[in-house]
Amino acid sequence: MLAAADPSTRPARAPILEGMSLPPGFIDELRNRTSLTQVVGRKVVWDTRKSNQGKGDMWAPCPFHQEKTASFHVDDRKGYYYCFGCHAKGDAISFVRETENVGFMEAVEILAREAGMEMPARDPRAQEKADRRTQLAEVMEQAQRYYRMQLQTAAASEARAYLDRRGLDADALKRWEIGFAPPGWQGLWTHLRGNGVAEDLILAAGLARTSDKGREPYDVFRNRILFPIRDARGRLIAFGGRAMDPDDNAKYLNSPETELFDKGRNLYNHAPARAAAGKDQPLIVAEGYMDVIALVQAGFTGAVAPLGTAITEDQLRLLWRIHPEPIVALDGDKAGIGAARRLVDLALPLLEAGQSLRFALMPPGQDPDDVIRAGGAGAMDKLLSQARPMVQLLWERETEGRNFDSPERKAALDRDLRAAIGRIKDPTIRRHYGDEINRLRWALFRPPRAAGRKGPWRGRVAPEAPRPTTRASPLVAAPPRYEEALREAVILATLITHPALLGEFEGALERMECSDPTHARLQAALLRHLHLADAHALRAALSEELGTDALEKLFAPSHVRIAPPIRDRADTEKARNCLAEELDKLATARGAAREIEEAMHDLQGLADEGLTWRLGQAAEARNRSGRADRTEQPDYDLGPNGARISRDERDAFARLLEQIEYDRAGRRGPRGEG
Repeated sequence: MLAAADPSTRPARAPILEGMSLPPGFIDELRNRTSLTQVVGRKVVWDTRKSNQGKGDMWAPCPFHQEKTASFHVDDRKGYYYCFGCHAKGDAISFVRETENVGFMEAVEILAREAGMEMPARDPRAQEKADRRTQLAEVMEQAQRYYRMQLQTAAASEARAYLDRRGLDADALKRWEIGFAPPGWQGLWTHLRGNGVAEDLILAAGLARTSDKGREPYDVFRNRILFPIRDARGRLIAFGGRAMDPDDNAKYLNSPETELFDKGRNLYNHAPARAAAGKDQPLIVAEGYMDVIALVQAGFTGAVAPLGTAITEDQLRLLWRIHPEPIVALDGDKAGIGAARRLVDLALPLLEAGQSLRFALMPPGQDPDDVIRAGGAGAMDKLLSQARPMVQLLWERETEGRNFDSPERKAALDRDLRAAIGRIKDPTIRRHYGDEINRLRWALFRPPRAAGRKGPWRGRVAPEAPRPTTRASPLVAAPPRYEEALREAVILATLITHPALLGEFEGALERMECSDPTHARLQAALLRHLHLADAHALRAALSEELGTDALEKLFAPSHVRIAPPIRDRADTEKARNCLAEELDKLATARGAAREIEEAMHDLQGLADEGLTWRLGQAAEARNRSGRADRTEQPDYDLGPNGARISRDERDAFARLLEQIEYDRAGRRGPRGEG
C-alpha cells in the first residue's frame, strides 16, 4: 500500500493552468487512449469479488489511506476514480500526480509515453487557442439554434415529411436536435453576421466557405436535414447533413475538419451510448445517423456511428473504451460486408484478451433502420443475438467463392490464413484463432461420406458397440493420467514383491516422476530401504513407516494384482524384464507428451504439414516404446519352420531331454560293460 498523504488534506493544484501550454484537444486525446484501470492497477490489488472487469467497474483498498476493505472505486469507462473513505477523486492524470509526486506536465508526459503519443512542443499561445475553441463552440450552438428554427418554416415542409416517414415525431426531433439548412446560399452566414459573429469564426467553425469568385462566403450546408454531432463531453463540434435533392452529388455531407472537429476521432451519439453501456446495454456500431436514431428509439440506447468514413483505429479504441466487445451492425449489401471485412483487418493487430468485435450483418438490401421498421425491436434483437465473431468473417473472406481442388490452392489458403493470423500480436489470441481456423479447415477438406447408409458411419463398417464392462473400465472412465499412475503402481508393486531387484533399478526408481502422492511416498520409502532383500521384511517396514493403507491402495487395482511379475513371485527374471519395459514405457510416454505440448506451444497459429510430421513422430516414439522391450526380450523363439515356440516350454522340453539322456546313460553303465 502506498504511504501517500491524504489528498483531501493537501491544497488543490491547478491542472488547467499548468496544462495551458498544451495544444487544444491533446488532453482529451490522452484520456481517450489511457485505461485508468491499467494506470491504477500498478498501485493497488483489485478486489476480484467486488470488481467487474468486463464493465470496467473495479474496486480495491485505497492507495491514499490505510484500510482493509475495498472502498476505492474506478470507473474505467468514464475515466474517474473515487474513494468512499478519504474522498480522493480524479482521473488518470491526477492519479499519477498524487502517486508519483510529480507535477501536471510530468504526469502528462508519463501517460503520453505509455499511450504512444508524442509530447507536443510547448505552445505559449495555448490559452489563446483554448479561448478560441470556446468561441467556436458558441458559434456552433448559435448555428444549431438557427437550423432548429428553420425546420419549422415552409421551406422545410419536404424535410418534415421525410422525417415523419422515417418515424421521427416532435419529441424525437427535439431529443436529437435535428435541424434544417434552407436552400439559399447565405442564410446562415447572414444570420450569424447579423448577430455580430466575426467572419473568421464562422469560417473556422466550418459553417461557411470562401468564394473563389470574390463574392461573400457561402453556407456549407444547403437544403439538407442536419444532425448535430457532439463529442464525449457533450460539446457541439460538427454537423452531418442529409441532402433533400436526389440529384445532389453527396447524399450525406459532414462538416469539414476544424479546430473542434476531427472526424476520425469522434463518434455520433458517443456520450449517451457510453452511459447506456455502463448500464449493461450492448454497444452497437451502425453505419449512419438514421440507423443510430432508429436503434435508440427501439430501445437499443448504446448505439453509435462513425462520421461518414470507415472506422478508424482511433475510433476502434474509443469503442473498446466504452465496451469490450462492440457489435458491428452493418448493411447486408456488398458494401456493408466489404466494410466489415476491412474492419477485421484493422482490428486484428489490436486484439487483446476480452477485447474483440462481433458482427451482426443485416439481411440483403436492409440496414438496421429497415429491419426495425419491418420487424420491430424483436427482429433486431434476434440479429444481434446471432452476431458472429471475427474469426468467422476472416474465414469467409478467405474461402468465399474459391475452389480448393488442388494441393496448390489449399497451400495458398494456408498461406493467406497464416499471414492474417500472424498479424495478431497477443500470442494467446493468436493460438486460439489458429485452433478455430484448423477446425474450419478440417471441416472444409475432410472427404465426403459415402451415400447409401444413414447415420455417422454410412458407407463404412460401424465399429462394434462397446460393452458395459468396457465402458466401466478404469482405463476408460478414469482421469487422463490414470494410465501413468497405473504403470507407476505396477513398478512399485513389482519392486516390493521382488526386493532383490531394488539395487539394480535404484537409479531408474530415483528418476521416476510420480504423479500420485501415495506413489511418491512409497518411492521415497523404497529408496530408504534398499538394504532389505526379503519381501516380508520390506512390507513390514513400509507398513510401519507409511501405514497399511498405502500398501492396500497400491495393490488394490486389479491390473496391479494380476500383473505377471507380481503374480509370479518366484520368477525374478520375468520381474526384471517387466520392470525394464514398464519404466521405458513410462519415460517414453511422458517424453512424447512433452514433445506434443511444446509443439503446440510453438505453433500458436495455423497447423501445417511440418507440425503434423512433428506430432506424428512423437506419437510413433510412444508406440515404439510399447513394443521395444517385447521385441528385445521376447517370450518366444522361432523354430526352423518359422513357428513360434514358447521360451518356457522350450526350456522345459530341453530339461526333459537332458533327464531322458541321463536316465539312458545310467542304465547302460560304463562304456564297454554293456
